[in-house]
Amino acid sequence: MSPALVQGPDGLAGGLARLVPARRLSRAAREVNAVVTVAARDITITLGSPSGLVMGLAMPLLMMGMIGGMLRENMAGGLGFDFGQFMLVGMVVNMLFMMTTMGMVTLVDDSDDNYSAELLVAPVSRYSIVVGKIVGSSFLAVVSCLGVLVVGLAMGITLALWQLLVLLALAPLMCLSGGALSMIIMGAIKNKKTANMAVMMLTFPQMFLSGVIIPISQSSGLLWLLSRLMPMTYCVDLGRAVVWAGQPDYDAVVQFDPAVNLACIAALTALCLVVGTFLYARSEKNR
Repeated sequence: MSPALVQGPDGLAGGLARLVPARRLSRAAREVNAVVTVAARDITITLGSPSGLVMGLAMPLLMMGMIGGMLRENMAGGLGFDFGQFMLVGMVVNMLFMMTTMGMVTLVDDSDDNYSAELLVAPVSRYSIVVGKIVGSSFLAVVSCLGVLVVGLAMGITLALWQLLVLLALAPLMCLSGGALSMIIMGAIKNKKTANMAVMMLTFPQMFLSGVIIPISQSSGLLWLLSRLMPMTYCVDLGRAVVWAGQPDYDAVVQFDPAVNLACIAALTALCLVVGTFLYARSEKNR
């Protein structure tokens, strides 16, 4: 009976944690095992890097505490809604999306260590490998969200418990969207320095053009077009739609119907995931 490989936190390149008979594992079980294994390795690496955790907690202080704080004090008057909550929801979604995207850069290290090549010859779907990587990268994103909530509390900005819970329920979708978008870059760039720069160029403009901390309902021309092409726009708007549901200022905050947001997120995520995974697998094969 041929064994199926089940990796430990160190991955296939670091050794086998155990062997499981292949016939005892269904196809679905193998795919879930691959997702969990790849994710566990990335989470273990993140926990072993205190500097990364500190950065994840410091980012909200810089973005929300300083940039958002200045905007709140100087430009929030007369908006017709609570700018503090507007910014808090936007920053939670932004951290989920952006930090997951940035975490995917470690695929370059995996490629250099031949870990990616070994994974791609395993008898599992390439999408399971990519999704596992996204799940692992999203761990730091969740840590950053905790930083956002702490900074918000220090600024006197809070959400009701039910609002926070429904917003966090959308976290997997936000992380998947950000991770899928980054796969386009990871499939085309194999230099870590260049990949980091490309990811920064991809994520930071979205922070401003998708309405994370600056309302974009009055945008026009090129800025309007760019905002509609960015996946984070729909993620942020969906987050605000669930938080502001049933409130009188809903129309002043939310731009699109939640169904439209979900459809756009699903379409853009699927497109990026398929194209990015294809480019990534091809680049590893041609190494």
